[in-house]
Amino acid sequence: MVELAFQEQTKVLIDGLKGVCANYGLGNDGNEFKIITQSFLYKFLNDKFAFEVKQLDPNLAKAEKWEDELAAMAADDLEMLQLQMGADTARLKPAHFIANLFNQQHQPEFAKLFDDTLMDIAITNNDVFAVKTDGGAKVRLFDRVSEYIADTTKRDDFCRAIINKLVEFSFERIFTQKYDFYATIFEYLIKDYNSNSGGKYAEYYTPHAVARIMASILVPKEQQGKVKNVSVYDPSAGSGTLLMNVAHAIGEKRCSIFTQDISQKSSNLLRLNLILNNLVHSIPNVIQGNTMLHPSHKDGKDLRQFDYIVSNPPFKMDFSDFRDDLDSKVNEDRFFAGIPKEPAKAKDKMAIYQLFLQHIIHSLKPGGKAAVVVPTGFITAQSGIDKKIRKHLVDHKMLAGVVSMPSNIFATTGTNVSILFIDASNKGKVVLIDASNLGEKVKEGKNQKTVLKDEEEERIIDVFNFCDEEEDFSVAVSYEDIAAKNYSLSAGQYFEVKVEYVDITPEQFEVKMKGFQDNLKSLFEESRKLEGEIEKQLAGVKHV
Repeated sequence: MVELAFQEQTKVLIDGLKGVCANYGLGNDGNEFKIITQSFLYKFLNDKFAFEVKQLDPNLAKAEKWEDELAAMAADDLEMLQLQMGADTARLKPAHFIANLFNQQHQPEFAKLFDDTLMDIAITNNDVFAVKTDGGAKVRLFDRVSEYIADTTKRDDFCRAIINKLVEFSFERIFTQKYDFYATIFEYLIKDYNSNSGGKYAEYYTPHAVARIMASILVPKEQQGKVKNVSVYDPSAGSGTLLMNVAHAIGEKRCSIFTQDISQKSSNLLRLNLILNNLVHSIPNVIQGNTMLHPSHKDGKDLRQFDYIVSNPPFKMDFSDFRDDLDSKVNEDRFFAGIPKEPAKAKDKMAIYQLFLQHIIHSLKPGGKAAVVVPTGFITAQSGIDKKIRKHLVDHKMLAGVVSMPSNIFATTGTNVSILFIDASNKGKVVLIDASNLGEKVKEGKNQKTVLKDEEEERIIDVFNFCDEEEDFSVAVSYEDIAAKNYSLSAGQYFEVKVEYVDITPEQFEVKMKGFQDNLKSLFEESRKLEGEIEKQLAGVKHV
């Protein structure tokens, strides 16, 4: 009940902040998501700090106004208190507290005080909370929020409206909640800002069903809580849905997240997701930049390799402006199957997923595991880069299997998708699942999407992890079987072809054969008539 109550209160807060933006002309503005997410983050960091200091100092927990009690502490005592706090909690000064801004909201130039406060929090915590770019620059936690209001006379009122929303309730009672709670909150927070309307670098939200299936197959139940000190990487991370599911399966304290994504917006959303999910220690590993052109996670001069990799990369994109830069000797091993050529037309259809997939294979540790969303056409293509990649995976015995998903599992794209599971340690059977007939069709806005039931998700996960064979659903085949089928990874090509036998009497056999003969004779007679007619018509054709 407490969870549900706080979920509702949090949604009311988010809706309230959106209402403030709308009242000041920023509804659906490109900067709205920055204001919403940064205001929410300020609230979260403030309340997390309060939760931590009250755990460490019982006097603060008992105080009617903990902020006043803490502000009255000697500087040495305050420093000692902060030294005892967890590394994932932002360090705040008394001047940073929401209560302090609330009490000063009627002072002149309140907007400047509001912005200065956020900027000082960002600077104080820059080493832990800043996201880096592939050029080495650091992207701070906060912007000067009031400057998104063009009319300077309205900035003070705008910041007052925000601080009055933030003071309405406290998150303190929910910091013991687990992943599922924060996943719900995060999804509600970003639902209007993580769409496919990003133009060239469009972002596609990965459905939770797909993310759960990938995580549960990469880290089966019997391994959860046992795997530790491992690295998890996503070279096209988006807001981090896939990473959060895998980190939750492994255990947030048992793994380190590494990411790169070209989108600044996605990197900021991912940082917020990491903060909500006790993965602050991984924020320094978040890189905003072009993974194909400037891969930033390195081990010396070589690309770093990882224990687990998950990814839902863009399938098609115009990368003609840097395609030739990739075609160099330094990238020969990374792009072992080739780099798509620049077409004369339809450059936006260039298959960039082929580059991501090769990059992932190259970035996997010996014995590592990966799960990648690919277009279903990849698993059967008879030539080109797709087939070369499949041949590489089969010949090097580094496949776990493929799950072909139902159509419209992504509401934002009509492309059929499959999940490719790579396992560099699997020398046995490869599991191929055709799940295309599962799910229920529902409308989502103007789009139709397919939703899997819980039991259907469990069926896919169990069949895969136990290498079960089910009629017209799954097969477990050898690498030699796959090579003999021209490296096809489509389950349907391995299903047994059934021949049905029917017992008939000799008299029934004679009747059927006579029927076939009469029908054939009739077709031959018709053919001869047509031949004669065609010859007659041709004989009548004259030159004019």
